[in-house]
Amino acid sequence: MPRPTSKDQLLSEIQKERGALEEFLATLTPEQMVQANVLGEWSVKDVLAHLIEWEQMVLSWYKAGLRGKVPPIPAEGYNWGQLPALNQHIYEKHRDRALDDVLKQFRASYRQMLKLAQGLSEKDLFTPGRYAWANKNQLAAYITSCTSSHYRWARTGMRKGLRATLFK
Repeated sequence: MPRPTSKDQLLSEIQKERGALEEFLATLTPEQMVQANVLGEWSVKDVLAHLIEWEQMVLSWYKAGLRGKVPPIPAEGYNWGQLPALNQHIYEKHRDRALDDVLKQFRASYRQMLKLAQGLSEKDLFTPGRYAWANKNQLAAYITSCTSSHYRWARTGMRKGLRATLFK
């Protein structure tokens, strides 16, 4: 899927992929949502917590940038080459959370991301290097990565993982 090149495309992709993810989640029982080994060792709940964490990281990078700070990206103690270790850390941080708590925050975090994207101008979203913390990247690229692209990855992986567990 090509990256959005306008605010309207960005918002449309976010809402489309989120809608597809929510439709998929609506077909699952609470038992299916906490079943381990759906995506690697992760349950659906763990995948949702992963999505929350990445949305919140992007929001925190943006907020830090507004205060003139350059936050550690992707996270303190990690670089982009260490994403598997960072994602494992995220899993361990959230794996014991209750499903209801994760679902509540999953929806709240999405509203925050959508509000951010809606409130920014085309220039803020698509000017490379506009934010010091983003180096020469567009803010829209970070938003896309932690929303629409991430939602598609999660839905596809969880669907495949749940299908595979049915045929064991």
